[in-house]
Amino acid sequence: MIRVLPAADTALLVEAADLDESMRLLPALREARLDGVTELVPAARTILVRFDPRVVAAERLAERLLAVRPAAERSVSTEAVTIPVQYDGEDLEEVAQHLGLGVDALVERHLAATWTVAFTGFAPGFGYLVGDDPVFDVPRRPSPRTRIPAGSVGLAGRFSGVYPKQSPGGWQLIGRTEVPMWDLDREPPALLAPGTTVRFERAAGGGSAPAAAQPPNAPVDAAHAVEVVRPGLQLLVQDLGRPGLAAQGVSTAGAADRAALREANRAVGNAPGEAGLELAGGGATLRFRGPAVVALTGALAEVRVHDGIHDRTVDPGRALAIEDGDELRIGAARDGLRVLVAIRGGIAIEPVLGSRSTDTLAHLGPAQLGAGDTLPLHGPAHGTAAVERTRAPRIPLPTAGATVELGIVLGPRDDWFTEGAIATLLEQEWEVTPRSDRVGVRLQGERALERARDGELESEGAVTGAIQVPPDGQPVLFLPDHPLTGGYPIIGAVVDRDLDLAGQLPPGARIRFRIR
Repeated sequence: MIRVLPAADTALLVEAADLDESMRLLPALREARLDGVTELVPAARTILVRFDPRVVAAERLAERLLAVRPAAERSVSTEAVTIPVQYDGEDLEEVAQHLGLGVDALVERHLAATWTVAFTGFAPGFGYLVGDDPVFDVPRRPSPRTRIPAGSVGLAGRFSGVYPKQSPGGWQLIGRTEVPMWDLDREPPALLAPGTTVRFERAAGGGSAPAAAQPPNAPVDAAHAVEVVRPGLQLLVQDLGRPGLAAQGVSTAGAADRAALREANRAVGNAPGEAGLELAGGGATLRFRGPAVVALTGALAEVRVHDGIHDRTVDPGRALAIEDGDELRIGAARDGLRVLVAIRGGIAIEPVLGSRSTDTLAHLGPAQLGAGDTLPLHGPAHGTAAVERTRAPRIPLPTAGATVELGIVLGPRDDWFTEGAIATLLEQEWEVTPRSDRVGVRLQGERALERARDGELESEGAVTGAIQVPPDGQPVLFLPDHPLTGGYPIIGAVVDRDLDLAGQLPPGARIRFRIR
């Protein structure tokens, strides 16, 4: 029986009876083209449906989703991919013993099976392949490896897959391939997409595929540019991200405080989504080549412009003219966590998949900026005069020790927890730990969240703002660079209007969740 569960105020989770029904339902949902639906994210037996609540209400969309009937059979893809494999994986013999097969028999059955991409996730280009041979049901390793080379072919549960890049992982490794799963010079970059048919063949030989790395920021020689003298804790290029690419295993990412980026861009006369700089914690110095107009929003920090002799103080949210050679010196954040810097005309780097954002988990977009890096600028499009606008008074952001309230929607897996756990989630204050980053805010509470059921949850889609609960019962609040899918139950999700506030939570801040 198909169910529709709340996943956020902008997403629903459609749960099928099993993987087969989920794979038959996905094309039917695509064909239905329901109003307001912006993206479908398939997983093991669920499909995450992102929607625009300004177009369709969640209750009405749930009714329409339940009215869509799965296809009678899985669709046969016209896309077919052959992947040559060198079967010499570290776990090959152990997996063969577990399945009661010899190594040669295991390899032959892996070659003979027809595999289909059920869904993507974990990393850009990673496809979860389900085969037509029921023998393949392999447990993950009890202790994940910290480093698996790109091109490694593995098994886990009912799935086979190929690691697109070097990364940690707990899959059982049976071989390797030199075929790149992810290549930004290819269109589309992901070799595998949901529904693609895959066959493995025995490779003639050769070495492992090279690990794909995020390219360093290239030297810049431009009339208008900004040089990083001191980068602070983390300095990134961010815009509003890459929506709509879940089928390639690519999350939206983008600025952690979207409203602050839009406000800074408005102050300098840019389009709201123009790429700017996101600085975590403050403590950075930027030197400008050529004149510029800048504005800083988000976290409050002492900001000065140094011209080699004198300092000028910069007011938050106000556009300021910068001259050639001036340094923008940003102090430590006094409230909030992330300072957004907009520069009139924008940053002149090529977009990756339609965005200039840095995705720190997937390693997409420009690399994290370091001392000596230089970014080219388009230059001030309308001279260097500051743009004065009527601004609303600045609202203070959270500080260490302060308590903020975040609205949430319960689900989709709140039934995996006891009634006491739900009460604890809502009544207890949760502290932001220093182990937080753009992937997620790791929280610590006096009482952990107690599960009502044991076992593993098959991977399913997750949204920015999802509150995932690992086995220790201490939640993780997903931020923009979170994985597309995850296997820990999600007890609730922060509502969209509070996500920018979540992106500004410094270590030591405290959270109270409220159902909205």
